[in-house]
Amino acid sequence: MSFISIQQAMKRGKGKVAIRGWVYRERGSNKVKFIVLRDSTSRIQCVIKKDDFSKKKWKQADSLQIEASMEIKGTIKKDKRAPTGYDVSVSDFKIVGFSDTYPITKDQSSEFLLDKRHLWLRSRRMTAIMKVRSAYIQARDEFFKKEGFYRFDAPILQPSQCEGGSTLFEVKYYGNKTYLSQSWQLYAEAAVFALEKIYNMGPTFRAEKSKTSRHLSEFWMAETEVAWFDLHDITEFAKKEIKYCVKKVAKECAEELKFLGRDPKKLLKIADKKWPTIKYRDALKVLKEKAKVNISFGKDLRTIEEDKLMDHFDTPIVVTHYPKEIMAFYKPTDSKHPDEALCFDMLAPEGYGELVGGSQRSTDIEEMRKALKKEGEDIKSYEWYFDLRKYGSVPHAGYGVGVERVVAWICGLENIKDAIPFPRTMLRWKP
Repeated sequence: MSFISIQQAMKRGKGKVAIRGWVYRERGSNKVKFIVLRDSTSRIQCVIKKDDFSKKKWKQADSLQIEASMEIKGTIKKDKRAPTGYDVSVSDFKIVGFSDTYPITKDQSSEFLLDKRHLWLRSRRMTAIMKVRSAYIQARDEFFKKEGFYRFDAPILQPSQCEGGSTLFEVKYYGNKTYLSQSWQLYAEAAVFALEKIYNMGPTFRAEKSKTSRHLSEFWMAETEVAWFDLHDITEFAKKEIKYCVKKVAKECAEELKFLGRDPKKLLKIADKKWPTIKYRDALKVLKEKAKVNISFGKDLRTIEEDKLMDHFDTPIVVTHYPKEIMAFYKPTDSKHPDEALCFDMLAPEGYGELVGGSQRSTDIEEMRKALKKEGEDIKSYEWYFDLRKYGSVPHAGYGVGVERVVAWICGLENIKDAIPFPRTMLRWKP
């Protein structure tokens, strides 16, 4: 008999089945053993009766502990009393891997669970989150394929910075030094002159000395770059992408979201609404008039200000035209408003902050050189980047999506560390 998943067995509903997985729960008496078996698809109760097995076999069943791995053959039937509405009357079983006393029990601290992350991944909660994460990433690939984009890969070891020298991770590179990637962007800008529409997703590293629930030192950035796009084009495209992915995940992972306490219907309604675009100056007005928070022009919005701003919106919003003086060198000046940059952030409601950051890209070499000199950067390291503006440059724009930020928002997580399998932060680099 071929093995099938627990979900497939429950869809079959009756007859003989062969399933395999891990012991999720176990209880019983000296006559019967109830095993709740789990696999990646679901859980099911399996009933092992003492009278149906030899003394040796029954002793094996009676010694089972949580997380032992098993193969089970038997007859499945509906049973309203069972945890998932079905049970399997076991005719034969094989213990593939015995389990010691499992260290994870109820009411353990978040730090302990992070120390045991290699085991905590097996929990229903983490399994549900990882399924949502997988569905989101697959939806994004599907979206870009439908939009006619090419996937483009950039190096992780890079000789220069993109988002700020103070947040770089330095790496020894033979006789030289290089840095872990902050973004694929500079290399993506080289590729759009060949492929025009590109996207990617890869690990990203920021040595930010932050201990907040929103920051990771290693995270995954989902990025895109498009030739011929201006700021308006790229902001509308970013909305389209996130909406597509939210709808897809809400439909495909409805049960996982419900388990996590998230209403998939609410997410679908959010995705169907219009997402506003406002300028940074307008955001300051909202903060002043509605939240009684007075921020002077030229300051970036901190987490607390983003949260107070988003108290007045029930969907993500796009904020554009941040002050030029606090923006990265490649974000161009708005010709109509020289103190503003052609850039944007997408902010999520419910206190989840920035999901997306992007901009139109500067084509003014001298302006970029001045900005880099002001930051104390070695201009020679960027000469290859300036070459892109010398040989048939065109308007182009792009953005990066924080994968863990989006997953945390979709799932309603309190801490971004739960949105990635093995989080890396200022204080945590293992397991």
